[in-house]
Amino acid sequence: MAAASAFAISTSSAHSNLNSDTRFKIDHCTNLSSSSMLCFPPRTRALFNHFRYRIAVPQTPSFTLCPRCDLASDSEIPSKSNLSALELLKSSAADRYTKETSSILVVGFNYHTAPIEIREKLSVPEAQWPQAIDELCALNHIEEAAVLSTCNRLEIYVVALSQHRGIKEVTEWMSKISSVPVSELCQHRVLLFNKDATQHLFEVSSGLDSLVLGEGQILSQVKQVVKTGQGVPGFNRKISGLFKHAITVGKRVRTETSISTGSVSVSSAAVELAMMKLPKSAHDSAKMLVVGAGKMGKLVIRHLAAKGSRRIVVVNRTEDRLNSIREELKDVEIEYRPFSQLLTCAGEADVIFTCTALKTLLFSKDQVQALQPVAPEVGGKRLFVDISVPRNVGSCVSDIESVRVYNVDDLEEVVAANKEDRLMKAMEAQAIIEAEVEEFEAWKDSLETVPTIKKLRAYAERIRAAELEKCLSKMCDDLPKSEKKAIYDLSVGIVNKLLHGPMQHLRCDGTDNRGLNEILENMHALNRIFSLDTEISVLEQKVRAKVKQQNKQVAS
Repeated sequence: MAAASAFAISTSSAHSNLNSDTRFKIDHCTNLSSSSMLCFPPRTRALFNHFRYRIAVPQTPSFTLCPRCDLASDSEIPSKSNLSALELLKSSAADRYTKETSSILVVGFNYHTAPIEIREKLSVPEAQWPQAIDELCALNHIEEAAVLSTCNRLEIYVVALSQHRGIKEVTEWMSKISSVPVSELCQHRVLLFNKDATQHLFEVSSGLDSLVLGEGQILSQVKQVVKTGQGVPGFNRKISGLFKHAITVGKRVRTETSISTGSVSVSSAAVELAMMKLPKSAHDSAKMLVVGAGKMGKLVIRHLAAKGSRRIVVVNRTEDRLNSIREELKDVEIEYRPFSQLLTCAGEADVIFTCTALKTLLFSKDQVQALQPVAPEVGGKRLFVDISVPRNVGSCVSDIESVRVYNVDDLEEVVAANKEDRLMKAMEAQAIIEAEVEEFEAWKDSLETVPTIKKLRAYAERIRAAELEKCLSKMCDDLPKSEKKAIYDLSVGIVNKLLHGPMQHLRCDGTDNRGLNEILENMHALNRIFSLDTEISVLEQKVRAKVKQQNKQVAS
């Protein structure tokens, strides 16, 4: 992992600037001279998806470092205590910054770049996703947000008013919730922008970026992001549209390609790993303990049954979760035990799978040392397969001679066997994803015309209202209301008919043959003709609103 974190494969030029789409950069706050950027052509990227962070390439003069994404150091940006967000906006490269449009960006940590010791500290339980969205959107330069937190990744998707400051604020927020220093987070984080962020999420939902290529559980987790985000302020149009489209892409890839045929999940890989470490003669006789009966735990039980286990002990808070799995596996004895009997059950088990959402350790070194030893027939070593993030088994437990501990980062030994076949299937999926990315980007870009539509209508409305008032002032004071209304309706009708043509040429709703480029050209032309850009920029309006809202909160 250490060697891996110094490299990233990018489809962009090594000399591209920050505002261009940049593919999988791993950004370093310190020791920048030790990292390099390796680039591959876009169509070969899927083949490298699962080992792109594991290529050790010595630094040579022919490699050029890409610009860092958080170029502005603390010395370049005044502290928040001295300047408001709006003043920062105007004092830092004002012309470029105030013209900058909102960007979709991802700040992520996954199994490619960050060891489990980092990922478990960053893990955000599903119940806390709404709170995380609220905290992220309270940051000065974040408009919308979503959290995707699984055993293999934590990825924060945001719509940022500024790429530089958005990255800085999100990284600082992640440091705050995890107590991991910003400098350490920068060594492992992945940064993606706009089109690359879109493509990455589509690959994630399709199972192309999973530890087990083609696994289906990640699509359910992406669906859960949308379900959890519904009605949460901050999970708004762009981010919700992105995740909903990602679900569509994930379903389409699995329907139109064979990437998920015979695929395995993290849970099945965990069972497979345990079977690899047990003597073959003990596959049927080994005593199995599963801690946790959630989605992961039930999958472990199913796969153990498929491997021949006929008695499985399950430790969980309640027994009711086991009823459905018992109905499904009627020929398997599934015995329930409460958490109060955890250590007793562990002492009787040969293999222990932990798959809970608990943030506390369930097994410490002292507790495991006190357990009775396992029989020689099962290899003489008790196996812990911990697929929980955060981990349920202390890292020091592996120091015990009679114990072997494996976590999610150890599952690659299992999935490597079928990786080559799946990589070829991934190429089929990549063509679908590229087409879907273009479709989503066209929809997202069409939203750029909305501010122009609003400004043009407001411009026309001001003229209409002023001319109406001027007209009425020249008429007698006792003008009947019906005649005033008729004059008012006339003014509104004239404005609406005059605006109809320009508005139609700004809308991108799929009802005509106009392309997005034509619509954007029309937008720029109207901005220029009516001097709409001379008004306060949309970006500045948004920052003003955020500062005003924060001032109210402070005052209350």
